[in-house]
Amino acid sequence: MPIATDPLSRSFFALADPTRRRLLELLGRGTASVNELAERFDMSRPAISQHLKVLEDAGLISRTKAGQYRTCELRPEGLSEAEAWVIEHRALWQARFDQLDEVIRGQQLPAHPEEEL
Repeated sequence: MPIATDPLSRSFFALADPTRRRLLELLGRGTASVNELAERFDMSRPAISQHLKVLEDAGLISRTKAGQYRTCELRPEGLSEAEAWVIEHRALWQARFDQLDEVIRGQQLPAHPEEEL
């Protein structure tokens, strides 16, 4: 199956991995170099760089090169489309659950059936 290229799919793909979510948490504390980030994980620097590339492609972080150092910075606005999708669908799902609750309440038997006699 080909990887989706639309921004929303890229965001969710990037967020689907626990290592990438942890990288976002670390960058939420401030800008960090690739080496500083790699030190926090039990994996190779190239593996961390691949995760960072996925985050960058999704628009969730930016990377800049200063000399031989690469720094990464969180781009919170990169989550806005995913956030809007979740909010919209949460409201839809909540409305459906509310409707289901109403149906279930209408079909519930009395706690003590003998009381209806």
